[in-house]
Amino acid sequence: MKGAALAVAVLSAWCFGFSGSMAKFVGAGGLTPLQAVWVRMAGAAVLLLVILALFRPKALRVPPGRRRFFTAYALIAVAGVQALFFLAITRLPVGVVLLLEYTAPVLVVFWVRFVRRVRLPRSAWAGAVIVLVGLAVVVEIWHGMVLDGLGLVLCLIAAACCAGYFLMSDSYGADVDPLGLIAWGLAGAAVVLFPISQAWDIPWGAFGTTVTIGGHTLPVLAAALWLIAVATVLAYITGVIAVRRLSAAVGATVASLEVVTGAIVAWFLLGEHLGAAQITGGVIVLAGALLAQTATSTAPQTPDPIPHALTPTPETTSKA
Repeated sequence: MKGAALAVAVLSAWCFGFSGSMAKFVGAGGLTPLQAVWVRMAGAAVLLLVILALFRPKALRVPPGRRRFFTAYALIAVAGVQALFFLAITRLPVGVVLLLEYTAPVLVVFWVRFVRRVRLPRSAWAGAVIVLVGLAVVVEIWHGMVLDGLGLVLCLIAAACCAGYFLMSDSYGADVDPLGLIAWGLAGAAVVLFPISQAWDIPWGAFGTTVTIGGHTLPVLAAALWLIAVATVLAYITGVIAVRRLSAAVGATVASLEVVTGAIVAWFLLGEHLGAAQITGGVIVLAGALLAQTATSTAPQTPDPIPHALTPTPETTSKA
């Protein structure tokens, strides 16, 4: 059973790995990055809501008093992560964007230690340092950072939103169905991004065209459907199934394969090659992120003694 769960987790990572490449094909058809992410959010929301309404209607129930949590999840964990990712891949290779986004576990380490005030083992801090070293190699800091500056900023903000995704996904409580949370998160993100992306100006005729990138030609509609059905809905569903059957630490560790799969898909479909520094730095970043993530997930969740006035609420002391 555990082997099957691991296989499902790997499948989820592979599905997510197509996100950047399919988004570039959609963008090449004439959509702006934000319009492409709106199509992804809206299409995936409709598809997942219909699936749950037909086969698991109870999952769509929003528990009393949880509307703010659902709203924050939609804004940060879904809209923030996806919009910033789509903007970043217009300025940096997909593999590099994924590498930088997966510094999120390090941000989780700092949040758990300084906000939740939970003592962490030295391995968590060692992982954070390793990630910073890896990032320095990825951006080739000895050359004054050869990667696009704005792209790097977008990636780091996306990493912060991704850290929010990890933290919120781990603290929603037993009263929230994870698939329902994802479905409403996608729907909420589509609503928020509608005016920001100016979705009313989407060139719908682009979906009847084909585009060529890196020597590969794809219909824009096929790329959009793959982005919606496989890289979003199937990816999320298989991810939830895997985490339910594995520990959170193992599930998140396997999910980091998205960095590898995303880079491989981008290399094959888009012809994007990572340099030696990006590959070396990427290995270092992944090693550090996994070390920090595992150490944080297995740390005793007992907060440090602090003055009564600073005592966090039950929500902020939940397991990271």
